[in-house]
Amino acid sequence: MQIELLFLGKTKEKYLAVGIEDFAARLKRFAKVNIKVLKDVKPVGKPDLKIKDEEGKVLLNHLHKRTFLIALDPGGKVLSSEGLAKHLGNWRDSGRNHITLVLGGSLGLGRGVLDRADLILSLSKLTFTHEMARLIIMEQLYRAFNILAGTGYHK
Repeated sequence: MQIELLFLGKTKEKYLAVGIEDFAARLKRFAKVNIKVLKDVKPVGKPDLKIKDEEGKVLLNHLHKRTFLIALDPGGKVLSSEGLAKHLGNWRDSGRNHITLVLGGSLGLGRGVLDRADLILSLSKLTFTHEMARLIIMEQLYRAFNILAGTGYHK
């Protein structure tokens, strides 16, 4: 299984960047992981909707043609760690070999990305910075694969 993560802009907080790299390395035990850091859209004088639309175009232009797209959005479905593991296992077992997770910038995702998504997923009802959300999804993917593998990490 190949998992691709599309992030807009670099992770500026060093401690978060280190954590993301750590979980990316750990995940390689279970799947091919590719993190693409894409150039973010500069907000100079642009309304929020325009920024989200431009960011959406950047994200959509970097999608693998046959990928299963998961959009991370506060309005999406909330899963438990076990629920995410179950979905990952089902996707893997059904031959879905390319999954992309997209996380928008600080304003969230535009309508175009949400419309293209096969699953819209919320990390929590709590609010996180988009940089923290990067680390959280990486850890949750690692946790999900460990649940599937039956290791003790989840406990």
